Amino acid sequence: MKTRLASSNVLFLLLIGVAAFFGCTSPESKQVNLWPDGTEIPEWFSDTTKVKLADLGTPYTITDYGVVNDSTVLQTEVIQRTIDEASSNGGGVIIIPKGTFLSGALFFKPQTHLYVSEGAILKGSDNIAHYPKMASRMEGQNLDYFPALVNAYGVDGFTISGKGTIDGNGLKYWEAFWKRREEDPNCTNLEVSRPRLVFIWGSDNVQVQDVRLHNSGFWTSHYYQCNNVKILDLHISSPHAPVKAPSTDAIDLDVCSNVLIKGCYMSVNDDAIALKGGKGPFADTNANNGENTNILIEDCEFGFCHSALTFGSESIHDKNVVLRNSHVNEARRLLWLKMRPDTPQKYEYVTVENITGNAYSFIYVKPWTQFFDLKGREEVPLSYSDHITMRNIDLDCEIFFDVAITEHDRLSDFTFQNLTIKAVNPAFDKSLVKDFTLENVKVNADILR
Repeated sequence: MKTRLASSNVLFLLLIGVAAFFGCTSPESKQVNLWPDGTEIPEWFSDTTKVKLADLGTPYTITDYGVVNDSTVLQTEVIQRTIDEASSNGGGVIIIPKGTFLSGALFFKPQTHLYVSEGAILKGSDNIAHYPKMASRMEGQNLDYFPALVNAYGVDGFTISGKGTIDGNGLKYWEAFWKRREEDPNCTNLEVSRPRLVFIWGSDNVQVQDVRLHNSGFWTSHYYQCNNVKILDLHISSPHAPVKAPSTDAIDLDVCSNVLIKGCYMSVNDDAIALKGGKGPFADTNANNGENTNILIEDCEFGFCHSALTFGSESIHDKNVVLRNSHVNEARRLLWLKMRPDTPQKYEYVTVENITGNAYSFIYVKPWTQFFDLKGREEVPLSYSDHITMRNIDLDCEIFFDVAITEHDRLSDFTFQNLTIKAVNPAFDKSLVKDFTLENVKVNADILR
Protein backbone atom coordinates (compact mmCIF):
# COMPACT_ATOMS: atom_id res chain seq x y z
CA MET A 1 0.00 0.00 0.00
CA LYS A 2 2.80 2.45 0.86
CA THR A 3 4.36 2.04 -2.61
CA ARG A 4 1.05 2.69 -4.30
CA LEU A 5 0.37 5.78 -2.16
CA ALA A 6 3.83 7.21 -2.69
CA SER A 7 3.57 6.72 -6.45
CA SER A 8 0.16 8.34 -6.69
CA ASN A 9 1.30 11.30 -4.61
CA VAL A 10 4.39 11.84 -6.78
CA LEU A 11 2.30 11.57 -9.95
CA PHE A 12 -0.21 14.08 -8.56
CA LEU A 13 2.54 16.61 -7.78
CA LEU A 14 4.19 16.08 -11.18
CA LEU A 15 0.90 16.74 -12.96
CA ILE A 16 0.45 19.97 -11.05
CA GLY A 17 3.99 21.05 -11.96
CA VAL A 18 3.57 20.21 -15.65
CA ALA A 19 0.27 22.08 -15.81
CA ALA A 20 1.82 25.12 -14.15
CA PHE A 21 4.85 25.03 -16.50
CA PHE A 22 2.78 24.97 -19.66
CA GLY A 23 0.13 27.32 -18.36
CA CYS A 24 -2.53 24.64 -18.62
CA THR A 25 -5.82 25.13 -16.89
CA SER A 26 -8.78 22.94 -16.09
CA PRO A 27 -12.26 23.62 -14.74
CA GLU A 28 -10.90 22.88 -11.24
CA SER A 29 -7.81 25.09 -11.55
CA LYS A 30 -9.89 28.03 -12.70
CA GLN A 31 -11.69 27.91 -9.37
CA VAL A 32 -8.68 27.82 -7.05
CA ASN A 33 -9.04 31.53 -6.27
CA LEU A 34 -12.67 31.22 -5.26
CA TRP A 35 -14.18 30.25 -1.95
CA PRO A 36 -16.76 27.46 -2.10
CA ASP A 37 -19.58 30.04 -2.07
CA GLY A 38 -18.16 31.61 -5.25
CA THR A 39 -16.63 34.72 -3.72
CA GLU A 40 -13.02 35.59 -4.48
CA ILE A 41 -10.16 34.48 -2.25
CA PRO A 42 -8.17 37.68 -1.53
CA GLU A 43 -4.51 38.03 -2.52
CA TRP A 44 -3.66 38.08 1.19
CA PHE A 45 -3.91 34.27 1.17
CA SER A 46 -1.25 34.02 -1.56
CA ASP A 47 1.33 36.05 0.36
CA THR A 48 3.45 33.62 2.37
CA THR A 49 6.31 36.00 3.07
CA LYS A 50 8.12 34.91 6.21
CA VAL A 51 8.67 37.22 9.16
CA LYS A 52 12.33 38.23 9.46
CA LEU A 53 14.02 38.40 12.84
CA ALA A 54 15.66 41.71 11.93
CA ASP A 55 12.23 43.29 11.38
CA LEU A 56 10.84 42.44 14.83
CA GLY A 57 12.44 45.26 16.76
CA THR A 58 14.94 45.27 19.57
CA PRO A 59 16.28 41.77 20.32
CA TYR A 60 16.03 40.51 23.89
CA THR A 61 18.03 37.27 24.16
CA ILE A 62 16.87 35.76 27.43
CA THR A 63 20.35 34.63 28.52
CA ASP A 64 21.42 38.29 28.47
CA TYR A 65 18.76 39.04 31.10
CA GLY A 66 19.55 36.46 33.76
CA VAL A 67 18.12 33.25 32.29
CA VAL A 68 20.50 30.28 32.52
CA ASN A 69 20.82 27.38 30.13
CA ASP A 70 19.65 24.70 32.54
CA SER A 71 16.70 22.46 31.71
CA THR A 72 16.13 21.61 35.39
CA VAL A 73 15.68 25.16 36.72
CA LEU A 74 12.26 26.80 36.45
CA GLN A 75 12.76 30.27 34.97
CA THR A 76 9.27 31.61 34.41
CA GLU A 77 9.77 34.81 36.41
CA VAL A 78 13.01 35.80 34.70
CA ILE A 79 11.68 35.14 31.20
CA GLN A 80 8.47 37.02 31.99
CA ARG A 81 10.47 39.94 33.36
CA THR A 82 12.33 40.06 30.04
CA ILE A 83 9.03 40.16 28.14
CA ASP A 84 7.74 42.93 30.39
CA GLU A 85 10.91 44.97 29.97
CA ALA A 86 10.70 44.68 26.20
CA SER A 87 7.08 45.84 26.29
CA SER A 88 7.83 48.79 28.58
CA ASN A 89 10.61 49.88 26.21
CA GLY A 90 8.31 49.98 23.21
CA GLY A 91 8.47 46.34 22.16
CA GLY A 92 10.88 43.87 20.66
CA VAL A 93 11.52 40.18 20.11
CA ILE A 94 12.19 37.69 22.89
CA ILE A 95 14.88 35.31 21.64
CA ILE A 96 15.25 31.81 23.04
CA PRO A 97 18.85 30.83 22.18
CA LYS A 98 20.21 27.34 21.68
CA GLY A 99 19.69 25.26 24.80
CA THR A 100 16.78 24.02 26.91
CA PHE A 101 14.85 26.43 29.14
CA LEU A 102 12.12 25.34 31.58
CA SER A 103 9.15 27.61 32.18
CA GLY A 104 5.57 27.88 33.30
CA ALA A 105 2.97 30.15 31.69
CA LEU A 106 4.38 33.15 29.79
CA PHE A 107 2.36 36.16 28.67
CA PHE A 108 3.39 38.24 25.70
CA LYS A 109 2.48 41.91 25.64
CA PRO A 110 1.67 44.36 22.82
CA GLN A 111 4.58 44.90 20.42
CA THR A 112 6.44 41.82 21.65
CA HIS A 113 7.26 38.67 19.67
CA LEU A 114 8.76 35.23 20.28
CA TYR A 115 11.69 33.79 18.35
CA VAL A 116 12.86 30.25 19.14
CA SER A 117 16.31 29.70 17.66
CA GLU A 118 17.26 26.51 15.88
CA GLY A 119 18.52 24.12 18.56
CA ALA A 120 16.52 25.90 21.26
CA ILE A 121 13.82 24.24 23.36
CA LEU A 122 11.31 26.24 25.39
CA LYS A 123 10.12 23.46 27.68
CA GLY A 124 6.91 23.60 29.66
CA SER A 125 6.80 22.70 33.32
CA ASP A 126 4.92 19.49 34.11
CA ASN A 127 3.64 21.01 37.36
CA ILE A 128 0.20 22.54 36.84
CA ALA A 129 0.84 24.96 39.72
CA HIS A 130 3.07 26.87 37.31
CA TYR A 131 0.00 27.71 35.20
CA PRO A 132 -2.26 29.77 37.52
CA LYS A 133 -5.95 29.75 36.63
CA MET A 134 -7.34 32.85 34.95
CA ALA A 135 -10.03 33.96 32.51
CA SER A 136 -9.77 31.71 29.50
CA ARG A 137 -11.64 29.72 26.87
CA MET A 138 -11.84 25.92 26.53
CA GLU A 139 -14.14 23.51 24.75
CA GLY A 140 -16.57 26.13 23.50
CA GLN A 141 -17.04 28.01 26.78
CA ASN A 142 -15.50 30.97 28.59
CA LEU A 143 -14.29 30.03 32.05
CA ASP A 144 -11.40 30.28 34.45
CA TYR A 145 -8.85 27.75 33.30
CA PHE A 146 -5.13 27.11 33.12
CA PRO A 147 -3.26 29.24 30.60
CA ALA A 148 -0.92 27.82 27.99
CA LEU A 149 2.86 27.82 28.06
CA VAL A 150 2.87 30.65 25.47
CA ASN A 151 -0.01 33.14 25.73
CA ALA A 152 -0.88 36.31 23.81
CA TYR A 153 -4.04 38.16 24.84
CA GLY A 154 -4.86 41.19 22.68
CA VAL A 155 -1.48 41.29 20.96
CA ASP A 156 -2.13 42.46 17.41
CA GLY A 157 0.72 41.63 15.05
CA PHE A 158 2.06 38.91 17.35
CA THR A 159 4.50 36.46 15.77
CA ILE A 160 6.18 33.22 16.76
CA SER A 161 9.11 32.27 14.53
CA GLY A 162 12.42 30.44 14.43
CA LYS A 163 13.23 26.79 13.82
CA GLY A 164 13.41 25.72 17.43
CA THR A 165 10.98 23.74 19.56
CA ILE A 166 8.25 24.61 22.03
CA ASP A 167 7.79 21.41 24.02
CA GLY A 168 4.88 20.87 26.39
CA ASN A 169 6.61 18.09 28.35
CA GLY A 170 3.18 16.49 28.60
CA LEU A 171 3.81 12.93 29.77
CA LYS A 172 2.73 13.46 33.41
CA TYR A 173 -0.47 15.18 32.26
CA TRP A 174 -1.29 12.35 29.85
CA GLU A 175 -0.69 9.70 32.49
CA ALA A 176 -2.89 11.58 34.97
CA PHE A 177 -5.67 11.80 32.40
CA TRP A 178 -5.71 8.08 31.63
CA LYS A 179 -5.59 7.22 35.30
CA ARG A 180 -8.65 9.40 35.85
CA ARG A 181 -10.40 7.77 32.89
CA GLU A 182 -9.78 4.36 34.47
CA GLU A 183 -11.42 5.61 37.67
CA ASP A 184 -14.34 7.20 35.82
CA PRO A 185 -14.81 6.42 32.09
CA ASN A 186 -17.25 9.34 31.88
CA CYS A 187 -14.90 12.00 33.21
CA THR A 188 -14.66 15.16 31.11
CA ASN A 189 -11.51 16.54 29.53
CA LEU A 190 -11.53 19.45 31.95
CA GLU A 191 -11.47 17.26 35.07
CA VAL A 192 -7.75 16.62 34.69
CA SER A 193 -5.72 19.81 34.99
CA ARG A 194 -3.62 20.27 31.85
CA PRO A 195 -2.13 23.28 30.02
CA ARG A 196 -2.17 23.99 26.31
CA LEU A 197 1.01 24.82 24.46
CA VAL A 198 0.00 28.04 22.64
CA PHE A 199 -3.11 30.18 23.25
CA ILE A 200 -3.73 33.38 21.30
CA TRP A 201 -6.87 35.35 22.15
CA GLY A 202 -8.30 38.49 20.58
CA SER A 203 -5.27 39.15 18.41
CA ASP A 204 -5.30 40.14 14.73
CA ASN A 205 -2.60 39.87 12.06
CA VAL A 206 -0.88 36.95 13.73
CA GLN A 207 1.83 34.83 12.11
CA VAL A 208 3.25 31.59 13.47
CA GLN A 209 5.96 30.03 11.31
CA ASP A 210 8.64 27.31 11.18
CA VAL A 211 8.60 26.27 14.85
CA ARG A 212 8.09 22.79 16.20
CA LEU A 213 5.19 22.40 18.61
CA HIS A 214 5.56 19.10 20.44
CA ASN A 215 4.12 17.10 23.34
CA SER A 216 1.40 19.45 24.51
CA GLY A 217 -0.46 18.62 27.71
CA PHE A 218 -3.81 19.54 26.12
CA TRP A 219 -4.68 21.31 22.84
CA THR A 220 -1.46 22.20 21.04
CA SER A 221 -2.37 25.59 19.55
CA HIS A 222 -5.63 27.44 20.16
CA TYR A 223 -6.69 30.65 18.40
CA TYR A 224 -9.76 32.38 19.82
CA GLN A 225 -11.42 35.50 18.36
CA CYS A 226 -8.52 36.14 15.99
CA ASN A 227 -8.59 37.57 12.48
CA ASN A 228 -5.97 37.38 9.74
CA VAL A 229 -3.85 34.49 10.99
CA LYS A 230 -1.10 32.75 9.01
CA ILE A 231 0.25 29.40 10.23
CA LEU A 232 3.17 28.42 8.01
CA ASP A 233 5.47 25.39 7.89
CA LEU A 234 4.93 24.16 11.44
CA HIS A 235 5.80 20.68 12.69
CA ILE A 236 3.14 19.71 15.23
CA SER A 237 3.27 16.35 16.97
CA SER A 238 2.26 14.39 20.04
CA PRO A 239 2.34 10.61 20.44
CA HIS A 240 -0.44 8.05 20.10
CA ALA A 241 1.86 5.33 21.49
CA PRO A 242 3.10 4.04 23.83
CA VAL A 243 1.24 6.61 25.98
CA LYS A 244 -1.54 8.38 24.11
CA ALA A 245 -1.45 12.16 24.37
CA PRO A 246 -5.17 12.86 24.91
CA SER A 247 -6.92 15.84 23.30
CA THR A 248 -3.75 17.26 21.79
CA ASP A 249 -5.44 18.81 18.72
CA ALA A 250 -2.81 20.36 16.47
CA ILE A 251 -4.73 23.54 15.57
CA ASP A 252 -8.03 24.71 17.11
CA LEU A 253 -9.72 27.65 15.41
CA ASP A 254 -12.34 29.18 17.67
CA VAL A 255 -14.35 32.14 16.29
CA CYS A 256 -11.70 33.10 13.74
CA SER A 257 -11.79 34.59 10.25
CA ASN A 258 -9.27 34.74 7.44
CA VAL A 259 -6.88 31.95 8.37
CA LEU A 260 -4.19 30.40 6.18
CA ILE A 261 -2.65 27.08 7.25
CA LYS A 262 0.07 26.11 4.80
CA GLY A 263 2.95 23.65 4.59
CA CYS A 264 2.39 22.15 8.03
CA TYR A 265 3.01 18.61 9.27
CA MET A 266 0.50 17.44 11.88
CA SER A 267 0.43 14.14 13.75
CA VAL A 268 -1.41 14.14 17.08
CA ASN A 269 -3.61 11.92 19.22
CA ASP A 270 -6.78 13.83 18.38
CA ASP A 271 -7.97 16.10 15.57
CA ALA A 272 -5.34 17.76 13.40
CA ILE A 273 -7.42 20.85 12.56
CA ALA A 274 -10.64 21.41 14.50
CA LEU A 275 -13.13 24.23 14.08
CA LYS A 276 -14.66 25.37 17.36
CA GLY A 277 -16.98 28.25 18.27
CA GLY A 278 -19.39 27.35 21.04
CA LYS A 279 -21.56 24.57 22.40
CA GLY A 280 -24.91 24.08 24.10
CA PRO A 281 -28.57 24.56 23.21
CA PHE A 282 -28.33 28.36 23.38
CA ALA A 283 -24.78 28.70 22.03
CA ASP A 284 -25.87 30.84 19.09
CA THR A 285 -27.16 33.55 21.47
CA ASN A 286 -23.95 33.85 23.49
CA ALA A 287 -21.76 36.80 22.45
CA ASN A 288 -18.62 34.87 23.39
CA ASN A 289 -19.34 32.38 20.61
CA GLY A 290 -19.34 32.79 16.87
CA GLU A 291 -18.42 31.52 13.44
CA ASN A 292 -15.25 30.54 11.63
CA THR A 293 -15.08 31.90 8.09
CA ASN A 294 -12.61 31.92 5.22
CA ILE A 295 -10.23 29.15 6.27
CA LEU A 296 -7.70 27.92 3.69
CA ILE A 297 -5.62 24.81 4.46
CA GLU A 298 -3.16 23.73 1.78
CA ASP A 299 0.07 21.86 1.06
CA CYS A 300 -0.05 20.05 4.40
CA GLU A 301 0.86 16.54 5.47
CA PHE A 302 -1.17 14.65 8.05
CA GLY A 303 0.20 11.72 10.02
CA PHE A 304 -1.78 9.83 12.65
CA CYS A 305 -4.75 11.89 13.84
CA HIS A 306 -8.40 11.32 14.63
CA SER A 307 -9.27 13.46 11.62
CA ALA A 308 -7.43 15.72 9.22
CA LEU A 309 -10.27 18.27 9.29
CA THR A 310 -13.01 18.28 11.93
CA PHE A 311 -16.06 20.48 12.37
CA GLY A 312 -17.08 20.49 16.05
CA SER A 313 -17.70 19.18 18.54
CA GLU A 314 -18.07 22.72 19.90
CA SER A 315 -19.03 24.64 16.76
CA ILE A 316 -22.09 26.60 15.71
CA HIS A 317 -21.26 27.99 12.25
CA ASP A 318 -18.41 27.40 9.81
CA LYS A 319 -18.40 28.78 6.27
CA ASN A 320 -15.96 28.84 3.36
CA VAL A 321 -13.47 26.22 4.46
CA VAL A 322 -11.03 24.69 1.97
CA LEU A 323 -8.58 21.80 2.50
CA ARG A 324 -6.52 21.12 -0.62
CA ASN A 325 -3.28 19.84 -2.14
CA SER A 326 -2.40 17.67 0.85
CA HIS A 327 -1.43 14.12 1.80
CA VAL A 328 -2.84 12.00 4.63
CA ASN A 329 -1.27 8.91 6.15
CA GLU A 330 -2.90 6.98 9.01
CA ALA A 331 -5.62 9.54 9.65
CA ARG A 332 -8.69 7.98 11.20
CA ARG A 333 -10.89 10.25 9.08
CA LEU A 334 -10.28 12.62 6.21
CA LEU A 335 -13.34 14.80 6.92
CA TRP A 336 -15.37 14.63 10.12
CA LEU A 337 -18.63 16.52 10.57
CA LYS A 338 -19.65 16.20 14.22
CA MET A 339 -23.40 16.64 14.47
CA ARG A 340 -23.90 17.61 18.10
CA PRO A 341 -27.57 17.13 19.07
CA ASP A 342 -27.56 19.62 21.95
CA THR A 343 -26.17 22.49 19.83
CA PRO A 344 -27.57 24.37 16.81
CA GLN A 345 -25.00 23.92 14.03
CA LYS A 346 -24.46 24.92 10.44
CA TYR A 347 -21.48 23.76 8.39
CA GLU A 348 -21.60 25.18 4.88
CA TYR A 349 -19.51 25.73 1.79
CA VAL A 350 -16.74 23.26 2.49
CA THR A 351 -14.35 21.89 -0.15
CA VAL A 352 -11.81 19.09 0.26
CA GLU A 353 -9.81 18.60 -2.94
CA ASN A 354 -6.58 17.30 -4.42
CA ILE A 355 -5.86 14.79 -1.65
CA THR A 356 -3.84 11.56 -1.71
CA GLY A 357 -3.07 8.94 0.91
CA ASN A 358 -5.02 6.73 3.29
CA ALA A 359 -7.49 7.08 6.14
CA TYR A 360 -9.80 4.76 8.03
CA SER A 361 -12.91 6.71 6.92
CA PHE A 362 -13.19 8.87 3.82
CA ILE A 363 -16.03 10.94 5.27
CA TYR A 364 -17.52 10.56 8.74
CA VAL A 365 -20.83 12.21 9.65
CA LYS A 366 -22.56 11.06 12.82
CA PRO A 367 -24.15 12.49 15.97
CA TRP A 368 -21.61 13.39 18.64
CA THR A 369 -23.41 12.70 21.94
CA GLN A 370 -20.64 12.75 24.53
CA PHE A 371 -21.68 15.02 27.43
CA PHE A 372 -25.09 15.67 25.80
CA ASP A 373 -27.02 18.31 27.78
CA LEU A 374 -30.06 20.27 26.59
CA LYS A 375 -29.95 22.46 29.74
CA GLY A 376 -33.72 22.59 29.98
CA ARG A 377 -34.40 23.27 26.30
CA GLU A 378 -37.41 21.19 25.31
CA GLU A 379 -36.76 20.68 21.62
CA VAL A 380 -33.56 19.29 20.14
CA PRO A 381 -31.91 21.94 17.91
CA LEU A 382 -31.31 21.05 14.28
CA SER A 383 -27.87 20.69 12.73
CA TYR A 384 -27.15 21.40 9.06
CA SER A 385 -24.33 20.48 6.70
CA ASP A 386 -24.65 21.74 3.15
CA HIS A 387 -22.61 22.52 0.06
CA ILE A 388 -19.95 19.97 0.96
CA THR A 389 -17.64 19.17 -1.99
CA MET A 390 -14.99 16.44 -2.12
CA ARG A 391 -13.11 16.14 -5.40
CA ASN A 392 -9.89 15.04 -7.06
CA ILE A 393 -9.07 12.55 -4.31
CA ASP A 394 -7.15 9.26 -4.49
CA LEU A 395 -7.53 7.48 -1.16
CA ASP A 396 -7.29 4.04 0.39
CA CYS A 397 -9.65 3.55 3.33
CA GLU A 398 -11.50 1.00 5.42
CA ILE A 399 -14.87 2.72 5.20
CA PHE A 400 -15.92 4.95 2.31
CA PHE A 401 -19.21 6.52 3.44
CA ASP A 402 -19.23 6.47 7.24
CA VAL A 403 -22.50 8.33 7.68
CA ALA A 404 -25.43 7.73 10.04
CA ILE A 405 -27.68 10.65 10.96
CA THR A 406 -30.81 11.26 13.05
CA GLU A 407 -34.03 13.13 12.39
CA HIS A 408 -32.35 16.22 13.83
CA ASP A 409 -29.61 16.34 11.17
CA ARG A 410 -29.96 17.84 7.70
CA LEU A 411 -27.45 17.01 4.97
CA SER A 412 -27.85 18.65 1.55
CA ASP A 413 -26.01 19.73 -1.59
CA PHE A 414 -23.10 17.30 -1.41
CA THR A 415 -20.83 16.85 -4.44
CA PHE A 416 -18.38 13.98 -4.95
CA GLN A 417 -16.28 14.48 -8.07
CA ASN A 418 -13.27 12.70 -9.56
CA LEU A 419 -12.76 10.27 -6.70
CA THR A 420 -10.65 7.11 -6.88
CA ILE A 421 -11.32 5.21 -3.69
CA LYS A 422 -10.19 1.79 -2.57
CA ALA A 423 -12.34 0.71 0.38
CA VAL A 424 -12.73 -2.44 2.44
CA ASN A 425 -16.31 -1.33 3.12
CA PRO A 426 -17.60 0.45 -0.01
CA ALA A 427 -21.21 0.81 1.18
CA PHE A 428 -22.90 4.02 0.09
CA ASP A 429 -26.35 5.42 0.88
CA LYS A 430 -27.10 8.37 -1.34
CA SER A 431 -30.53 8.85 0.26
CA LEU A 432 -29.03 10.34 3.42
CA VAL A 433 -28.23 13.55 1.53
CA LYS A 434 -30.70 15.80 -0.24
CA ASP A 435 -29.37 16.81 -3.68
CA PHE A 436 -26.30 14.60 -3.95
CA THR A 437 -24.19 15.06 -7.11
CA LEU A 438 -21.83 12.29 -8.21
CA GLU A 439 -19.36 12.79 -11.06
CA ASN A 440 -16.71 10.22 -11.96
CA VAL A 441 -16.68 8.54 -8.56
CA LYS A 442 -14.91 5.17 -8.54
CA VAL A 443 -15.01 2.98 -5.46
CA ASN A 444 -13.09 -0.26 -5.92
CA ALA A 445 -13.29 0.44 -9.69
CA ASP A 446 -17.10 0.59 -9.56
CA ILE A 447 -18.74 3.80 -10.78
CA LEU A 448 -21.23 5.29 -8.31
CA ARG A 449 -24.37 6.86 -9.69
